[in-house]
Amino acid sequence: MHVREDGDPSGLPVVFANSLGSDLRLWDGVLPHLPDGLRLIRWDKRGHGASDVPPGPYSMGTLVSDAETILDDLGIKACIFVGVSIGGMIAQGLAVKRPDLIDRLVLSNTAARIGARAMWQERIDAVRTSGMASIADAVLARWFGRDFQATGDMALWRGRFCEVPPEGYAGCCAAIAGADFYTPTSSLRLPTLAIAGSEDTSTPPDLMRETADLIPGAEFALMRRAGHLPCVEQPREFAALLTRFVQGGPDAET
Repeated sequence: MHVREDGDPSGLPVVFANSLGSDLRLWDGVLPHLPDGLRLIRWDKRGHGASDVPPGPYSMGTLVSDAETILDDLGIKACIFVGVSIGGMIAQGLAVKRPDLIDRLVLSNTAARIGARAMWQERIDAVRTSGMASIADAVLARWFGRDFQATGDMALWRGRFCEVPPEGYAGCCAAIAGADFYTPTSSLRLPTLAIAGSEDTSTPPDLMRETADLIPGAEFALMRRAGHLPCVEQPREFAALLTRFVQGGPDAET
């Protein structure tokens, strides 16, 4: 597993879990806007980035165990865990399995269950048959809101998406297809911030709010004019939400 640490080695640990089809560079825009005194930990999930690409399919339990192993190896306890999309599903699974590892939870653009098995199987078949480029345009149209799509950064993110090994992407699609956290997530009792993008068509705000409502006391923040990856589209605003949560301040819709 490819793991990277930034910030203060003795600071409060904040762990970031990436979306499907991305690597740890997903958070590059957010980290510079976070306060000092944080130990910032990122990794490439299996099949992505610089991590190994074992044969799929993968299970969500395996992805959760990967995160668990990384945190145990780094001696992390009581971290703030930030997960977007599939990273948010990993976050839910890890919080249920190892509550000692997570003190506070940030769930961004995710859900207790995402999509239907048939949809994920279509993606698996497409990338295994025709490669990542065959679905890139459709995926990026769901990733980003209208404002970001009008910028010149779409080509960069399309290129990064197409770098993902098809076997790794397909493996993680299978993990999402088989995951249902409605019952486990409803057992969680920890401070939680749920972040949604107003233009997210992959995990729409109502789905994100429904997931937040499973956790008593969870806060909900809506980032307007953002799609599925507000950490990329609006990194300064995303960092501001995260900073307020880290520092224990009140949250609000953006």
